[in-house]
Amino acid sequence: MDGSSLIDSIGLFLGMSGDKMQLSTMLDLLGSGLLLTGQIFIVTLIGALPLGVLIALGRMSRFKPLAWLMRVYISFMRGTPLMLQLMALMFGPYYLFGMQMGTDWKYWACDIGFILNYAAYFAEIYRSGIQSIPRGQYEAAEVLGYSRGQTFMRIVLPQVIKRILPAMGNEVITLVKDTSLAFVLGVMEMFSQAKAIAASQVSMLPYIIAALIYWGFTIVVEFLLNRVEKKLDYYHD
Repeated sequence: MDGSSLIDSIGLFLGMSGDKMQLSTMLDLLGSGLLLTGQIFIVTLIGALPLGVLIALGRMSRFKPLAWLMRVYISFMRGTPLMLQLMALMFGPYYLFGMQMGTDWKYWACDIGFILNYAAYFAEIYRSGIQSIPRGQYEAAEVLGYSRGQTFMRIVLPQVIKRILPAMGNEVITLVKDTSLAFVLGVMEMFSQAKAIAASQVSMLPYIIAALIYWGFTIVVEFLLNRVEKKLDYYHD
């Protein structure tokens, strides 16, 4: 028996024959949703991780207006629901400026919203890590002739990464689950697919399968983060 036949047999066992959707079809639909979920996850990390560094540096800047602006930004992004931010980006251009953004705008609004939101969380994690480095290390690097950039990249940053990795891991795992919020924009990621299938089939099975997939996703992320943490074990505090 090949893989497709086995899946269909499981579907028959679960009572999904006749007018009901075949389990193989359900898995195909959830799989297409998982691709969008993965895309949101990856795009958010690619955008938010470096943006968070810039925001953290701005937050610690000696230029008070910039530091104040970054503090307000972080406070607002962490203090308002991500779902509300996504909806504001989606509908704001039309309600505020009368701009028609087109059908693809929901994907752009989704990516931008997630990046801006998670960059604020990452920025605070970066800031706590940078400020945990003893001042004496900066002074020792200056005595050795290191520039500020060299000190940050060669001495400070490797230690910061090791110290913030557990906190960053928690946020990354939260991101896996938060991708489901894209459903408010009509983005058919995995949760949206499961919701649509469950409504059409009057069944909890799509939600159960989606939950298992999300769980598997987080297990893979945890495994990769643990590997990175072990690689950094040679940096001792």
